[in-house]
Amino acid sequence: MGQAREVMDRLTEAVTTHADPKTIGELYAPDAVAFTPDEGEIRGRDNIAEYWRQMTDAIPDGSFEMVHSYEIGNTAIDEGFFSGRNTGPIQLPSGDTLPATQKEVRIRGVDLATVGEDGRIIDYRLYFDEMEFLGQLGLLPDEPS
Repeated sequence: MGQAREVMDRLTEAVTTHADPKTIGELYAPDAVAFTPDEGEIRGRDNIAEYWRQMTDAIPDGSFEMVHSYEIGNTAIDEGFFSGRNTGPIQLPSGDTLPATQKEVRIRGVDLATVGEDGRIIDYRLYFDEMEFLGQLGLLPDEPS
């Protein structure tokens, strides 16, 4: 196992099993960049850590079921299912919040983490179907009959 795989595994652990915002922040380089389906481009360690804090607040019991795991050079790639119950407020990109829905979610996603020479993530990309996520939370309008 290489450095990228180790860092990605630590990130997954800090986001799910043992939600730890401090560790999440320490895993990213100060000038890291992340790309997410719901927030778009996020620049800087503190902003990325805040993104994850909002997710762990919204779904504090989150877990990750690995389907595929790869490491290519300084990049680790995971595909799997993120699951949990929405028991905390959901932060919207507008800054508004929605109350918890108390609904279970299970969404398939892929994330890629490129690690720099100092052992911190410099580039992170997360892919998941945001509409599926919102649908499972019951936050999409009903289809007209």
